[in-house]
Amino acid sequence: MAVTYQQELYDEESEAVLSDMTVRNGTGDLKTQELRAKKAEAKLGGGEERVAKQHARGRMTAHERLELLLDKGSFHQLDVFVTHNAVEFGLANQKFLGDGVVTGYGTINGRLVYVYSQDFTVFGGSVSHSHAMKICKVMDMAMRNGAPIIGLNDSGGARIQEGVVSLAGYAEIFYRNVLASGVVPQISLIMGPCAGGAVYSPAITDFVVMVKDTSHMFVTGPDVIKAVTHEDVTFEELGGAAVHAGKSGVAHFAAENEEDALFLVQHLVGYLPNNNMEDPAVIAGQDDPLRQDPELDTLVPDNPNKPYDMRTVIKRIVDDGQFLEVHEHWATNVLVGLARLGGRAVGVVANQPAVLAGVLDSDASQKAARFIRFCDAFNVPLIVLEDVPGFMPGVNQEHGGIIRHGAKLLFAFAEATVPKLTVIVRKSYGGAYCVMNPRHVGADLVLAWPTAELAVMGPEGAVNVIFRRELAQADDPVQRKAELVEDYRRRFANPYIAASFGYIDNVIEPHETRPRLINALEMLQNKQAALPPKKHGNIPL
Repeated sequence: MAVTYQQELYDEESEAVLSDMTVRNGTGDLKTQELRAKKAEAKLGGGEERVAKQHARGRMTAHERLELLLDKGSFHQLDVFVTHNAVEFGLANQKFLGDGVVTGYGTINGRLVYVYSQDFTVFGGSVSHSHAMKICKVMDMAMRNGAPIIGLNDSGGARIQEGVVSLAGYAEIFYRNVLASGVVPQISLIMGPCAGGAVYSPAITDFVVMVKDTSHMFVTGPDVIKAVTHEDVTFEELGGAAVHAGKSGVAHFAAENEEDALFLVQHLVGYLPNNNMEDPAVIAGQDDPLRQDPELDTLVPDNPNKPYDMRTVIKRIVDDGQFLEVHEHWATNVLVGLARLGGRAVGVVANQPAVLAGVLDSDASQKAARFIRFCDAFNVPLIVLEDVPGFMPGVNQEHGGIIRHGAKLLFAFAEATVPKLTVIVRKSYGGAYCVMNPRHVGADLVLAWPTAELAVMGPEGAVNVIFRRELAQADDPVQRKAELVEDYRRRFANPYIAASFGYIDNVIEPHETRPRLINALEMLQNKQAALPPKKHGNIPL
């Protein structure tokens, strides 16, 4: 068949187009090579030399951290090509793709999360306005799409060369931290320095994870402190992980290394819902929901003044003995953390008789109150294990505001609308009874072990007050006091008096605790509760 001129021309043009496509789409494509080069440049951050210095400090790069944190191949980076807009102080010719922060989204165990990871190899991870706007973008996306936001902080602070513009960027981040609070879970990892105003973003978030020896948080550094107060202090002494996890309470977790910190966050996310409109996922394990533990029957000592470890009680009750303790090293007279019961995520609040007899003080009250409010915001039921002799006495506590701090704990329990279950293991005395989730402030179910003691104060203290004159006139005050103490304990310091008023729903044998709690959670799974209409309460901060 004859080939027309038009066909020849069409074929030639087609061949040229195909040839051009081959050039453009092949390995020799200049545009593709340019794109790949730019992405490789962005991944190197401040360059190979600075990456090597980062590794020499025992710290990973921003990209390496995200690769470990997220499911393999799930990370999608945003704003790769953003650079700063500053031209002052020689910055016009110092631009790095990404401008010192890697942002985007990915998955952890298949669940969507939004992330940002500051890159210390670029201007020391300092925050410019462009850098801040990248973070704000993923925070906005997290709120719109109802997914957790995880920030990896490794920054020297605001970029000084940008002046107030950099501070404006920080303020934008803080504002979004506040807006996101109680809407989506926010987790901060401190992977290096976090100084100055930068510390307030992690402080607003739900959980702060620090790394021992390599991460530091402080508002003013050692040099400024020395100039102002003449105190000599190292970075580690001032704001290391041990300090903030054990003394200040700023850090919820202190990890041994960066890998440990990233694994811990993966584990933590598993207990949380995606947002405040969802419940945490139910994950059935191998632990029988009807399992009973006879060891619990003999765990509480016969002597009411003898300590024992409440962690043992918790681990014998929860699924597979797994308890993710929060604030493990701060205010250790109270325990808080996450676990599962019958596959359901629960928040555990428990007095710790092994430390200060489990007494409540200012720090313990704040620690528990903050955790309770987190659980309530994200639909995590609360399990309370109570053994508390009262509030800590002393001038320091009174002057330090124990009234205000104790009121925070009371406020948090009363305000919470999630299912709330209390088990009185042993002591429940005085004002501490009122703040540890009794039925009167909204507990849905209150159970007690036979070892429970409920009273205004301990038997010995009560006898000293009530029978002061009789003891002063007794022939044998010691013997008479012992008799009165035993009589008081029999008549008042037992669970059956409170149960007779309906304040305790049931007295159970300790080995029954696990199946009883699981059954109660199932009973309460559709609980509906609402607070009176208001903008928000005024917790005594």
